[in-house]
Amino acid sequence: MGPNATAGNMCPPPMKPTSNGRFQGDNPLDFALPLAILQICLVLVVTRGLAFLLRPLRQPRVVAEIIGGILLGPSALGRNKSYLHAIFPSKSLTVLDTLANLGLLFFLFLAGLELDPRSLRRTGKKALGIAIVGICLPFALGIGSSFVLRETIAKGVNGGAFLVFMGVALSITAFPVLARILAELKLLTTDVGRMAMSAAAVNDVAAWILLALAISLSGNNKSTLIPLWVFLCGCGFVACSFFIIPPIFKWMTQRCHEGEPVDEMYICATLAVVLAAGFVTDAIGIHAMFGAFVIGVLVPKDGPFAGALVEKVEDLVSGLFLPLYFVSSGLKTNVATIQGLQSWGLLGLVILTACFGKIAGTIVVSLFYKVPKREALALGFLMNSKGLVELIVLNIGKDRKVLNDQTFAIMVLMALFTTFITTPLVIAVYKPAKRARTADYKYRTIQRKNPNTQLRILACFHSTRHIPSIINLLEASRGTEKRKGLCVYALHLKELSERSSAILMVHKARRNGLPFWSKGQRSDSDHIIVAFEAYQQLSQVSVRPMTAISSMSNIHEDICATAERKRAAIIILPFHKHQRFDGSLETTRNDFRWVNRKVLDHAPCTVGILVDRGLGGQSHVSASNVSYSITALFFGGHDDREALAYGARMAEHPGIGLMVIRFVVAPETAGEIVRLDMGDSSSTKTISADEEFLTDLKQKVSDDNSIRYEEKVVKNAAETIAKIREVNSCNLFLVGRMPEGEVALALNRSECPELGPVGSLLASTDFRTTSSVLVIQQYNNGVPANFASEMEEESPDRDSEST
Repeated sequence: MGPNATAGNMCPPPMKPTSNGRFQGDNPLDFALPLAILQICLVLVVTRGLAFLLRPLRQPRVVAEIIGGILLGPSALGRNKSYLHAIFPSKSLTVLDTLANLGLLFFLFLAGLELDPRSLRRTGKKALGIAIVGICLPFALGIGSSFVLRETIAKGVNGGAFLVFMGVALSITAFPVLARILAELKLLTTDVGRMAMSAAAVNDVAAWILLALAISLSGNNKSTLIPLWVFLCGCGFVACSFFIIPPIFKWMTQRCHEGEPVDEMYICATLAVVLAAGFVTDAIGIHAMFGAFVIGVLVPKDGPFAGALVEKVEDLVSGLFLPLYFVSSGLKTNVATIQGLQSWGLLGLVILTACFGKIAGTIVVSLFYKVPKREALALGFLMNSKGLVELIVLNIGKDRKVLNDQTFAIMVLMALFTTFITTPLVIAVYKPAKRARTADYKYRTIQRKNPNTQLRILACFHSTRHIPSIINLLEASRGTEKRKGLCVYALHLKELSERSSAILMVHKARRNGLPFWSKGQRSDSDHIIVAFEAYQQLSQVSVRPMTAISSMSNIHEDICATAERKRAAIIILPFHKHQRFDGSLETTRNDFRWVNRKVLDHAPCTVGILVDRGLGGQSHVSASNVSYSITALFFGGHDDREALAYGARMAEHPGIGLMVIRFVVAPETAGEIVRLDMGDSSSTKTISADEEFLTDLKQKVSDDNSIRYEEKVVKNAAETIAKIREVNSCNLFLVGRMPEGEVALALNRSECPELGPVGSLLASTDFRTTSSVLVIQQYNNGVPANFASEMEEESPDRDSEST
C-alpha cells in the first residue's frame, strides 16, 4: 500500500555523479559533476568579465560578483525557463549550495585570519565612538523599518528574528571591502583611513555577535528557551576555543621557520579543525561558517604559518568556490517580485534608512570629535559600504524563512547600491590635499652646482633578487667623506590584489604607514630588512626600508609621491626583465614595464632604470672589496650629462674606475648620418652645455686618475655599435635615456622606449655582454617622457606574463 500511495507524489531521483558520455546516450547536464563544472565555468566567466568592465569605475570585485549572481538568476537570464532548467535545475541546487557553503566556510576562516584581535585593543576613542554609533543608530533604524515591512510585504514572519535580522543587515560595514577601497583610493594612512579601518574592525566583530543572536532566534523553536540555549552554547564554544585553540596553534607556529616549507601535517590539521568547528557550530544551531571564522581569528598572525595557510587556501576558495555563493544568492533573488509603487517605495525607504543611519551617525560622531567636515563626510560614505557579510546575513534569513522573496530582493539591491556608490562619493567629497612642494626641495637631479650636498636616492625593488645589485649600486654611489652623505629610501613594491593575503599586507601598512617606515618590533627573519640594516651598519649610509602596497595600475603614484615627499634626487627602478642562467634576459611581468614608463612620465626628479646582469655578484660586496669598472657613453644632451654626473660621483669610490667615451661625428660625414637643423637655438644651447660640462670633467680627469676620457670618431651607426662592443667588458654601463646628436639618432632602436636607443642596444639579445646597464633620464622641469602613442597601441591589461 505504501508504494501505491506515494507513487504519484515521488521525489525526483538524486543525480548520479558522472555520465557515460554523449556517445553512450547520456546528457552530461543530467549528472552532478559535469553540470557543476559547467556552472562553475559560467560563473567565473560572468563575474570576472563584469569585474573587468567595472575596473575603470574602481569598484571592488564583490560588486561584480553580486551583479553576476543576479544576472544568472531569475531576475535576468533565468527568465528563460529553458536556460534555468538546463543550467540550474532544482535538483542540482543542493550540490551547488553545498559547494558554495564549503567555499564560504573556508573564506570566513580567511576573513578571521585578516582580523587581528590586537588591533581592536589599539582602537582609539574616535574610532570606537564611530563604530558604536555606526552600529546602534542603523540597528535602531533597521528595527523601525522592519515594522513597516511587516505591515506591508513581510506579514506572518517570525517577529523577533525579523527585527534582529533587519537591524544587523543595516548596521554591517564590510571590513575586507572597505580595506580594498581605502587602498585603491590611497587613503590607508590618512586619518580617514585609519579611523575607518579601526571602526570597521570593531563593527565586524559586533556584526558577528549580532548575527549569532539573530540565528539563534530564527529557528523553528518549540520552546522560548531554545534561542537562549543556542546563544549560550555559542558563547561556550567561543570561550572553549579561546582557551584551547591558541596554545595548539602557537605550538605549530613555533615549529614553522621563515624560509622553510610549512609541514603539510600542520596545514591539514588546521583545515580539519576548521571543518570540525563548523560542524560543532552547525550542530549548536548557529551556522557552520561562524565556527570557521572564530578559528581564523584565533590563529596567530605572526610568523610564516598564517601566510602558508592563506597561500594554500585562498586562490581555490576565493577564485573558484566563493563566486558560487553569489550565484546561489542570485538564484534566490528575483527583482521581478518588486512590483508596484509600494514595493519600489519600500526599496527607497530601506536604502534611505541604511544610508542615513550609517552616514549621519558617523558624521555626527566625527564632528563631535572635531574631525574636519570633508573627512567626516568621507568617513560616513566609507562606513556605509556593504559586502559578503551582508549577503550571508540575508541568505541565512532567507533559508530560515525570516525573509520572503520580495524582502530578500529589496535587501540585496540595497547592499549592491550602498557598496556601488561608496567609491564615487568618497572621490567626490574627499581629495587629500597634496603636500606643497617644500621650498628646499631643489636637488631634483644628480647634476648640481654644489656637488657636496646630500644625495637622496629612492631605490625600488619587486623581489629579493634585486637586493644584492641595488645594494652594490648604492655602495658605488657613496661619494667621498667630504660630501654631506648619501640617504637611501629602499621601497619594496607589493601588488594589492583581491586575495586575502593582500589584506594581511594592508594590516601591516596600516600599522606602519603607506609607504611605511619599517620600524618597531619585527621578526629577525625578515631578510629584506636585515639586508638593508646590515648594509647601513657596515657602510654608515642612512638606509630606510619602506613598502608601497597598491594595484599595478597606479603603484607609480606611490613611487612618485614618495620621491616628492622624501625629496629624492633620483629614483632607481629595476628593468622588467631579469637575467637567466644562460645570461639572456627574460620578462617576469610586463606590468612592471608599464610602471616604469608611468614613473618616467610623472617623476618629480631624475629616474634611472637598472638592467641588472648581476652587478657585483649575488651578494653585497664590502667597501674594501669593491672593484668595478664603469663605462659612460656620452653622445650629448641633458640625459647624458646626468648619467656622466652620476658616473663622476661613483668614481670617487676608491674601488671604482670610470671610463668616459664621447662619440664624435667624423667631419667628412657630419650632417649625412641623420640630418639635423643646426640653426635651432635649442641644439646650439645643448652643444654649448655639453662642451661646458665636458670642460669641467676634463679638468677633473687631470686631477683624478680614476677617470679616463676618450673620444671616438665614428662615421655611421654600425661603426658606433662596433666601438661600443670594444668596451663591453666593464661591470656597468651608464647611458642617457634620450641622447642627442646625429650618432645617437642614427642608432634608431625602439625595442624598449623606456631605455632609449643606446639602452635598448645594450639590453638587446644580439648585444652579448655581462655588463649591467643604468639608463638615466634627467628631471627636466616636469616635461613628460610622453609614452602616450605607445600606450595607445598597447595596453597593460592585454599584456601577459610572458616568459
